[in-house]
Amino acid sequence: MLPSRMFFDDLLSDMHVEDKMKCDIYEKDDKYFIELDVPGYNKKDIKIECNNGNITIRAEHEKKEEENKKYLHRERKIYGKIERTFHLEDIDEDAINAEFNDGILKLEIPKKAEEENKKYIEIK
Repeated sequence: MLPSRMFFDDLLSDMHVEDKMKCDIYEKDDKYFIELDVPGYNKKDIKIECNNGNITIRAEHEKKEEENKKYLHRERKIYGKIERTFHLEDIDEDAINAEFNDGILKLEIPKKAEEENKKYIEIK
């Protein structure tokens, strides 16, 4: 019997496993939208933090002990932590909406009105 590591390493050598949440960010109707793939996590595993335009999304699993399994090849993690941070200017942090469905996290982030962002400097 061939060693499983040798067989699978050769077979999958051009595949790249990435631990980062893949995302799309777009703008529409005075709002930003962020859609992230977070497969294998539950809503309770995900935390979203917003601070001065920095939006951080963390997803974390607890390590689970698995009995009677001898893996020949393994790419899917069953535990661990992934994180992404984005910076968006001029957002209304109090009005952000988040929805999680079928492994996809969707954030709807309203922009602040332009007048709220302007600061006028008095000329002396």
